[in-house]
This record gives sequence, C-alpha cells and structure tokens, in this order.
Amino acid sequence: MDFSFGKEHLIEKEQRKIFINYWLRRIFLEDWLMKLVALVITLALWLGVAGLQKPITRQLNNVSLNPIVSKNLEITNSIVEEVDLEITGDKRRIDQLNPRDLVVSLDLTDLQEGERTIQLTPQGINIELPNGTSVTRILPEKIAVKLEKVVEREVPVSVETEGSLEDGFEVYSSTVTPQKVRVRGPESSVESLNFVSTEKIPLKDKKNTFTAQQIPINISNPKITLINTATVTVNFKVGERRSERLFVVPYETENRKGNASVLLLGPRSILENLTIDDLRVIEEGSQDGRGKLRILLPDDVLFTTEIKSVKFRE
Repeated sequence: MDFSFGKEHLIEKEQRKIFINYWLRRIFLEDWLMKLVALVITLALWLGVAGLQKPITRQLNNVSLNPIVSKNLEITNSIVEEVDLEITGDKRRIDQLNPRDLVVSLDLTDLQEGERTIQLTPQGINIELPNGTSVTRILPEKIAVKLEKVVEREVPVSVETEGSLEDGFEVYSSTVTPQKVRVRGPESSVESLNFVSTEKIPLKDKKNTFTAQQIPINISNPKITLINTATVTVNFKVGERRSERLFVVPYETENRKGNASVLLLGPRSILENLTIDDLRVIEEGSQDGRGKLRILLPDDVLFTTEIKSVKFRE
C-alpha cells in the first residue's frame, strides 16, 4: 500500500497550521499595545464623526430681517428688524453659523398698498444656509405691515441761523437758491411736509452782506429723501440796524396836489440825514387824466431803505 500521499497531506496541513499561528501571533500578540491604542483612536474618531452627523435642532436669535417691497411702495409702520430662527441639520455646520452673518429676506413685492398681517413661515423666506441645514420655525410667526405709495413733490426751503450779528447790525433779508427742492417718500409723509430747513448758518460777528454756499438741507423724517439737490446757497443782506421814521412830503403834479405821509424803514444814520426834499412824488399817466401816485427814493438808499406805508392826501 502507498502511504506517500497521506504523508504529504499531513505535512501540508501542518505547515498551514504553523503559517496561521504565525500570523495570528503577529497580528494579535506582537506590538499589541500600539495596536490597542490605534483601535481606541479609530473607535473615538468614528463615534465623533457619527455624533457630528446626527441631526440636531438649535435656535439662532437676533437674525436680521430684510423685507423687500416694490419700488413704488414703502413700509411706513415700525416692524421687527430681527427674528429668531429654529435650525435643524448637521451639528458641525450649525455650530459654525453666526446670527450676525445671516439675513432673512422677506419678499413682499406682490403686495399692494394698505395694511395687512404677514405670516412668517420657513417656506416664505429666503436665507443662505449651509447644505444639510434648514429652517424649521421662525419667530415671531406674524408681523403687521403698512405699505404706502411713494410720491414726489417740491417744497420750499427755510433758512435756519444761529448766533448774533455784531451789535448794531441786522439781517435785512436772506435769499436761498434754489428756493424749492424736490423730495420723495411715502405719500402721507410728503403731503404733510410744509418745508425743509437748512443746517444752521452762523451769524456771529457778521456786519456785511455775505453768501453761505453749499449749505446742507436737513430732513428730520428718515423716510423722506432729497432728489438731485442736497445743498443750497443763501445770500444774506446785512446792514446797520434799522428803525422807522415818518415823513410828510408835499407834492404837486400836473393834475394833483397834496401831502404824502411816508413811513420809511432804514438804518438810523441814513434816515437822520434824509429830508423831505430827497423824496419825490410822481404821477404815472393814465387815460382818464388821473394817474397813479408813487414815491421815489434816492438811488443811494434803495439798497438799505424800504417804504413801509404811504398815504396820499389831496
């Protein structure tokens, strides 16, 4: 009987057993401490990643709200400027979110003018969030909105001053250019605006006529804006403080004769030197022979002196 095949089979089985034992010792017994540490680290990393990928829900407070309306409409009531969001998704991405970097956009461009209550829902807002995160709730859930039509209108400019001129002087007049400016804003605000004011122009120690240029215009209502013009030029006519003096001027024209009572307003020094001979009464012609009487002042006092009143008696 041939036993060679059985013997070779036993040797091959024994070698396989030795080979397996060798690799088992190599894997599990040699450097076992290092391999244990590596296994622990691997398990920790796996648990950490698995924990980060688990969806969480967190609330982000004080996120800016930006309502968007049509160009010809404007919100005129006070609405909330910030909202609170409930965010769900990947923990790692949510932890990286900063409320100050987020903006909630609310599209109201389909609305017409009037008052209404708007429902705030996750589907009705726009916000840029990382992949794997989403808004599940927004607070407050409702806001009241009043929309008004935007209009334009021209309003006069009022000159504002501060301080006092040098003693003995006064402002005769102030002329602003342009006299009116165009404004834009909600209809109710624009229609109730009677004028706009300049910034205060200092008058301290002024005693001569002067011009203030590029003076900004102040508008207290933040909903109203200026169109094209933001500054004005103001010409101040300044001179000696004025007083009043009454003159009785006799006159005689081709058709009429009498006295004129003329009340003048002008600088004291000029009025004191003025006489009735400096004032002339003329009659402007008419078809019926009785023309209109008029007072003429000397050319050198026209700039500073004005006629307050005049009565003609024949």
